[in-house]
Amino acid sequence: MANKFALPAEQLFTGTDPGSLPFKTTDELDSLKEVIGQQRAIAAIELGIEVNKSGFNLFALGPAGIGKQSTITQYLARRAESQPTPDDWCYVNNFANPQKPQALRLPSGRGNELCQDMKKLVDDTKTSMPVAFESENYQKKLQKIQENYEQQRAAAFNELSEEAAEQHIALIRGPQGFVVAPIVNGKAIDNKEFAKLPEDERQRIDSLIEEYEDRLSSLLQKMPQLAREERTEIRILVRETATQTVDVLVNGLLNKYQELPDVCQYLVNVKNDIADNVDEFIEQQATPELLELARGEAPLFRKYSVNVLIDNKETTGAPIVYEDNPAYPKLTGRVEYESRMGTLVTDFTHIKPGALHTANGGYLLLDVLELLRQPFAWDALKRILYANKISTQSIGSLYGMMDTASLEPEPIPLDIKIVLMGERYLYYLLLQHDPGFKDLFKVAADFEEEMDRTPENIEQFSRLLAYLIKKDDLLPFSDSAVARMVDYSSRLASDAEKLSTHLHSIVDLLQEAGHWAVKNGDQLVNADSVQRAIDEQAYRVSRLKEKLGSEIQRETILIDTESDLVGSINGLAVIDLSNYRFAYPTRITATTRLGNGKVIDIEREAKLGGATHSKGVLILSSFLASHYCKDTPLSLTASLTFEQSYGHVAGDSASMAELCVLLSSLADIPIHQSLAITGSVNQLGQSQAIGGVNEKIEGFFDICQQRGLNAKHGVIIPASNVKHLMLKQEVVDAVREGRFQVHAVENVDQAIEILTGVPAGQRDSEGKFPDGSINKLVEQRLTAMALDLRKFSKNRDNNDKVIPPE
Repeated sequence: MANKFALPAEQLFTGTDPGSLPFKTTDELDSLKEVIGQQRAIAAIELGIEVNKSGFNLFALGPAGIGKQSTITQYLARRAESQPTPDDWCYVNNFANPQKPQALRLPSGRGNELCQDMKKLVDDTKTSMPVAFESENYQKKLQKIQENYEQQRAAAFNELSEEAAEQHIALIRGPQGFVVAPIVNGKAIDNKEFAKLPEDERQRIDSLIEEYEDRLSSLLQKMPQLAREERTEIRILVRETATQTVDVLVNGLLNKYQELPDVCQYLVNVKNDIADNVDEFIEQQATPELLELARGEAPLFRKYSVNVLIDNKETTGAPIVYEDNPAYPKLTGRVEYESRMGTLVTDFTHIKPGALHTANGGYLLLDVLELLRQPFAWDALKRILYANKISTQSIGSLYGMMDTASLEPEPIPLDIKIVLMGERYLYYLLLQHDPGFKDLFKVAADFEEEMDRTPENIEQFSRLLAYLIKKDDLLPFSDSAVARMVDYSSRLASDAEKLSTHLHSIVDLLQEAGHWAVKNGDQLVNADSVQRAIDEQAYRVSRLKEKLGSEIQRETILIDTESDLVGSINGLAVIDLSNYRFAYPTRITATTRLGNGKVIDIEREAKLGGATHSKGVLILSSFLASHYCKDTPLSLTASLTFEQSYGHVAGDSASMAELCVLLSSLADIPIHQSLAITGSVNQLGQSQAIGGVNEKIEGFFDICQQRGLNAKHGVIIPASNVKHLMLKQEVVDAVREGRFQVHAVENVDQAIEILTGVPAGQRDSEGKFPDGSINKLVEQRLTAMALDLRKFSKNRDNNDKVIPPE
């Protein structure tokens, strides 16, 4: 009876006939550079890129290795070629407020040009200024000013001196200043001679001396003002001379950059600052650099430098930037510091660009997981996108953690498309928990993990392989090798009707197959080289699988593949190691007894069962009650457990096995341990598809093969999983030779018939199951339990000490 559910070998693996491929080697194919099977994602990418409105940034969601970055980069590269090259951005000194450097925007390539022009301007000014101030014209004007004021000073003293001489008073200039002395007989006299004069004459002379001392003091007090006037005129002369000198140099630059008003205004500011600080150019050697450093001042002339933040001279079209380390300073830029005499100082020349600056005017690609791992980076990106300008601030100054003065560079306008890439769960977590996320990333490009296995897609897949082979400079692949790659892709997709779009795995296999072909001395990569690469990949990561298999063979882990046992069944569990997935059999046992209708899930009670597994067990109770006990209470207590299982049981793929082992225990009918079963079950007893069906079949096959196949070994799977079968050749050959079987069932009745060899039985017109059938035996047992429970209940009413077992 079981044979009618056995699948033929042809249904276990859907192979590709190399003869159906219209080529002999991949050299004959036109390469297909585009990633295939991603029409939905590409449509979203086109929308996000073409809509030039706020918030239409992209989030590419899908598993790692599926080709999100390569697909997006390919599309952007084609579009970026026709877009204008972004402008250059520079930071220059703000002469009015050096703590707030000014941002200058220049056409592509002209930022570095301005930088060189400013260097030349400073060099020319350093040469021209000393010459201008040593010129005959300047010296004459300076001498004239100095002589004019010297004459004014001399005239004032001469006038006072002549007037005093008329009164016989001499104004004598000495080392200690001016001395006022009397004159007698045309000669200034000393104190001894003055004392010999008559009293009235001495009084008269004292009065005159006092008067002229006051007038002399008044005259001397006017001298500083006269000196200030002299210095003012000299400064005016110096500024006029400096302005005339620098005008000649700057005017040429003003003409060169006349179409850039901000640059012209900056040049005017430079010209004015040079004229105001001409001493720096005249006395270049007067202040040694060491003294400058000691005073904590910036080296001379650095304030006239141009910090070229972004130079797009070598850029064609819009830039496409992928930042693999989106830390806060790598994203928004940073202000660096330098140590001078033990003190950290900075200026506008220490402003460094971030990825947002580099990609401005184009596209910035970021891995969202890496972005979220970086402190402050996600908030900074949102803040910049909302403001639509790039602000470069240190984290310390941004959050008030620094008391020292820092630069506040002028923000740069933002013109960019951000493309975030990450797993689906990250997209939905951000969508749910970050209110601003949906406003900033309005377009989701959802990448498919698989595509239909149609002739058209196989042809495109082959052309894509041809491109990847040429790109990596591999040997050409034969038609048989490509056919094996197609089959491998279906196995990756775990579906015979699909092809995987996981490019990372495809590329890895291509490269390894090419390696083995070269090592074998082949001119072409054939199917054998591809198969060896597949086998070698599995071998490298199969240590744990072999360890578990060894423990089963040594009977450390008890798995029976020969006996017939009541209440025991072989389930199948999958272990996913991310880079490798395999399955192994696990023994499930059940016990049943009189009770209150509860099916005890020992895994759940031990907190080893997940919610989905617990749901599957609860469905069993519902099935038993509805299928067998419509008119009587369900009066059993059953216990289910995975023997020697000490890890978490998450899914419900063993619920069919659990139901069958319960039926075996209730009917007291043994189950063939030569069979394993997988599949979930619903309340109606229907078998439902599960994941990892290929690995589960192969996992039990490997154990049975090691013990010796006896034609009774096999695996029962849901019929809805048949389309997913892409089993390895060993299993297919064993089934073809009758040494192993794969059964596909639609419901629990079919499964229990195969497992026990006893008909399940269907209700007749009177609603009764056939005698001797599994269902009849189960129903009889459950009915008897209900009657027993009623007896216990009556006894309990008569004698409170009698308590029914649970």
